Amino acid sequence: MKFLDEAKIYIQSGAGGNGCISFRREKFIEFGGPNGGDGGHGGDVIVECVDGLNTLIDYRFQQHFNAKSGGSGMGKDRHGANGKDMILKVPVGTQIYEEDGETLLADLTRLGQRVRLAKGGNGGFGNAYFKSSTNQAPRHANPGQPGEERTIRLRLKLIADAGLIGLPNAGKSTFLATVSAAKPKIADYPFTTLHPQLGVVRSDNREFVIADLPGLIEGAHEGIGLGDKFLGHTERCRVLLHLIDGTGEHAGKDYKTVRTELEAYGHGLLEKPEIVALSKADALTPEVLKEQMARLKRAAKKTPLVLSSASGAGVPEVLRALRSFIDDAREETEAPTPAVETPWRP
Repeated sequence: MKFLDEAKIYIQSGAGGNGCISFRREKFIEFGGPNGGDGGHGGDVIVECVDGLNTLIDYRFQQHFNAKSGGSGMGKDRHGANGKDMILKVPVGTQIYEEDGETLLADLTRLGQRVRLAKGGNGGFGNAYFKSSTNQAPRHANPGQPGEERTIRLRLKLIADAGLIGLPNAGKSTFLATVSAAKPKIADYPFTTLHPQLGVVRSDNREFVIADLPGLIEGAHEGIGLGDKFLGHTERCRVLLHLIDGTGEHAGKDYKTVRTELEAYGHGLLEKPEIVALSKADALTPEVLKEQMARLKRAAKKTPLVLSSASGAGVPEVLRALRSFIDDAREETEAPTPAVETPWRP
């Protein structure tokens, strides 16, 4: 399945059905009264969070979504049927913006959460509605109200327990492939990962989700490389695993480059819990390993972990450290909340 985290779509709710002008005409009933039915309500356009999705690819090839219009009223006091709602299914973590891309309408973070983006038009009243003691044979009915139409933008920010960050070719994809059943593309050149990858990790009979995110480079917060697309997904992670390539020139400088980009992007990324690990330890001599560890420790102001995804050395310790942070964050933030429909109001 291809990954898509932004989409622009046009939505329109259904129009209400017209009211009916009709009179009762039966044998032996000389003055049959009005019996025109009301029109049905138009369908709404609703966005709903569902399980099993982690991309907006469904909205790449279809951008127009229309709810059904309500049926017109008929004689014999028969009301028109209500129009069918148009329900758009999106992954958890989807944000809905106005067409300008700046005005946030809704942020869907729970399964089953729904929001109504366009309300269907009301159905018109039939002439039976207007009957009164002074007007016993009304000859007018209301037309149905038109539906609402608008253009919106969908923006997905993946919700993962842990996010893998680091410069290109830091070993993030190899780590994810080692600890989960995910199969990201792995090659010996920068920007191998073009889209975020998710993997479910099991550690000591506990499961959590790790996101492998495209590598950062200097200037990523300004749109250089792929970093500006990836940074939004980092906002949802509970803890960050910062991998530093041990075979690089200077582990401390590499660490500071990524931290500078997180600080420039803002949105609280710099304050997120972070685990620092030196990767590709199997390719280092003891002398180089010691030197790189010292550089990284000075830059990060904490003792980094050491791992090798190829040999598996240090991987269980890293997973336990991640799980500890994730369990603490879940206890603080998770609380059972019922799925509710949140109507949008201008």
